[in-house]
Amino acid sequence: MLNETLTPTVLKPPAKSAPVIPGNYLFAFILVTSLFALWGFANDITNPMVAAFKNILLISNFESSLVQFAFYGGYCVMAVPAALFIQRFSYRAGLLVGLALYAIGCLLFVPAGNAMLFGAFLAAYFIMTCGLAFLETSANPYILSMGAPETATRRLNFAQAFNPLGSITGMLVARNLILAKLDTTPEDARRALAVSDPAAFAKIQSADFDVIVGPYVALGLVVLVMMGVFAFIKLPVAAKRSEVNLRAGPTVKRLLSQPHFIWGVVTQAFYVGAQIMLWTFIIQYAVNELGMSAADAQTYNIIAMAIFVSCRFICTYLLKYFSPGRLLAGLAVGAGVLTAGTIFLHGLPGLYCLVGVSACMSLMFPTIYGIALEGTGEDAKLGSAGLILAIGGGCIMTPLQGAIMDLSAFNFGFFTLSSTRFSFFLPLICFVVIAFYGWFNRAPRGGVAKL
Repeated sequence: MLNETLTPTVLKPPAKSAPVIPGNYLFAFILVTSLFALWGFANDITNPMVAAFKNILLISNFESSLVQFAFYGGYCVMAVPAALFIQRFSYRAGLLVGLALYAIGCLLFVPAGNAMLFGAFLAAYFIMTCGLAFLETSANPYILSMGAPETATRRLNFAQAFNPLGSITGMLVARNLILAKLDTTPEDARRALAVSDPAAFAKIQSADFDVIVGPYVALGLVVLVMMGVFAFIKLPVAAKRSEVNLRAGPTVKRLLSQPHFIWGVVTQAFYVGAQIMLWTFIIQYAVNELGMSAADAQTYNIIAMAIFVSCRFICTYLLKYFSPGRLLAGLAVGAGVLTAGTIFLHGLPGLYCLVGVSACMSLMFPTIYGIALEGTGEDAKLGSAGLILAIGGGCIMTPLQGAIMDLSAFNFGFFTLSSTRFSFFLPLICFVVIAFYGWFNRAPRGGVAKL
């Protein structure tokens, strides 16, 4: 039963004798880490759906990005209730509720597709991510607790390295089983058909919705299988529950007294906003700036994720030699430079910069998470909920970028920027915030920063 209490996350140079994953936690680590891939799949099969719904429903970039508003809005609404639920019951209960909501959300795509209502799809996405909020609020701190506190950040980075594997699978499914199979009638022809022959247009829409629904239903069935596994297999208790007061009020007060936690939540919101914007609108960038098809543009998204996966392992290794905050700051600066290239460079060079940003983002989420929870001790359960709630940054910033894309080009007199390229100033601002957070937390509390 997962009724353990978290061990505090302390970012000190790891002792050579402390294994990152102790043998008694190995099976639990593997099983819980599989969930990282499972929610990575959900994230990245969904990002390309912004472009898909835009074409199917003939809506604006802002309207289509409401997919991300609903998807990441579930984190905002459910993260704190999930933490309170886990605190009252157990991590195992949180995982089971999360998997149940995840599966229900996927299976609700069937009635949504039959009704052909965008709002019904948004509701299904919202319920899915209410489940993901439970899963992430449970799994992240549980991974942190599986071993010595000084290796916690490396352990979480290693577990998070498997999240992009699920993401790549989701991207491949989106490209090959959804985007490539959608009706290829151009947008202008669709608009004309909607006026001249509404019945024929509705038939095309229905076929396209059927294409979208199938993979989500299959995903729902996989999640149900995982739910069965977690229902019948016991996981080890991480630590004996202490007598520390775990009531919500005192816990929140203690957390709010720690600036590195508060700013960690803010920074995490900016990071997730940047990540979702970059991975959602890479398709629009390639389509609008280079004239690619959505399916071809998705290939660059897959390349970006492959880079992300590779660099996550590399950056996890570099944590042996650099403090988490210092490495975070350096990578944020690199991400900002590449994002600037996305804005100011034309054609393929700009697209290559956009793809390259993923190399710098690979370390950011788990490292911000680990820094923010350093020293929170028993309060980490509710603290982790604040960091999961911060994932809601994606639900706010993505529609905002979509709204900018819907505007006309920006003329500065001596040069002009398309609205697509100009919109990437938003993630650039996010990386500036992340760089400051990393720099001001470059030394572990109570210690001296490494190189």
